[in-house]
Amino acid sequence: MGKSKNILITGADGFIGSHLAEMLLSEGHNIKALSYYNSFNSWGWLEEVNINKELEIISGDIRDPYFCKEITKNIDQVFHLAALIGIPYSYTAPDSYIDTNIKGTLNICNAVRDNDVEMMVHTSTSEVYGTAQYVPIDENHPLQPQSPYSASKIGADSLAMSFYSAFNLPLTIARPFNTYGPRQSARAVIPSIITQIASGKKEIKVGDLSPTRDFNYVEDTCRAFIEIAKTPDSMGETINIGSNYEISILDTLTKIKKIMNSDAEFLIDDERVRPDKSEVERLWCDNSKLKNLTGFEPRIGIDEGLERTINWFIDEKNLKKYKYEIYNV
Repeated sequence: MGKSKNILITGADGFIGSHLAEMLLSEGHNIKALSYYNSFNSWGWLEEVNINKELEIISGDIRDPYFCKEITKNIDQVFHLAALIGIPYSYTAPDSYIDTNIKGTLNICNAVRDNDVEMMVHTSTSEVYGTAQYVPIDENHPLQPQSPYSASKIGADSLAMSFYSAFNLPLTIARPFNTYGPRQSARAVIPSIITQIASGKKEIKVGDLSPTRDFNYVEDTCRAFIEIAKTPDSMGETINIGSNYEISILDTLTKIKKIMNSDAEFLIDDERVRPDKSEVERLWCDNSKLKNLTGFEPRIGIDEGLERTINWFIDEKNLKKYKYEIYNV
């Protein structure tokens, strides 16, 4: 990205967004960080970021088009991460996912267009691919909406790309596979297991252990976002972000148990098992397009990444922020 830029990050109060804000700030950029408006004036994970005094933190909601237009004024780049992401909650409240993920993306695209922003990186998800029809999964793989969440993200991706095609909006779609690391929500499998073990539980509640995933440490995901934004040839492209390494949920949890010296038993909890046709059985990323366009290579392997993640979660001041005894959809 060269010289200092004025950058807006939507969803900056979330897991990936807060790490991305830190990383971009360390590169010398001016960061406007959007946190979801709430009556507690909570900034989410931005509360935990040491450098939050150097951020311009604003509270609001991407569902409001007027607000979106206002916050994108005098902005050079937008990283659009704000979204509803919980898959189980999308079964209960699908309408909310349409409002936030599709309408919210429409509002950001319109605002970027109206204010002549020079670059927008829109965040997708590997969930849009559904269960792999072939592996590794490249960007040409069919899209399969196996949950309302996935459907809303397919809609958002399509809408964003339509703005590139129809209005020449300077846009790239970044499609990360399963990101993990410090600050991740406990509804995700890795934090769920770590927090249960760290709290002393001997019976660990889990969902289906047979699916495979391509896990990426959060620092690598954020570096990929930044490299994509630096690359002019990424414009108009959809780009997978992943490690090109497949591992089952069971093998991942076994690694966690070993690192934490735990003898806990896994118990299948029906509440955590997706409906049969909704479970994404296999995800394995082909990251060759990302490598070819940007030269990006992941730096943190699964073992080192899990150790870093565990060390963060077992710190008492971090662990107490999680309601590990409750399944958070």
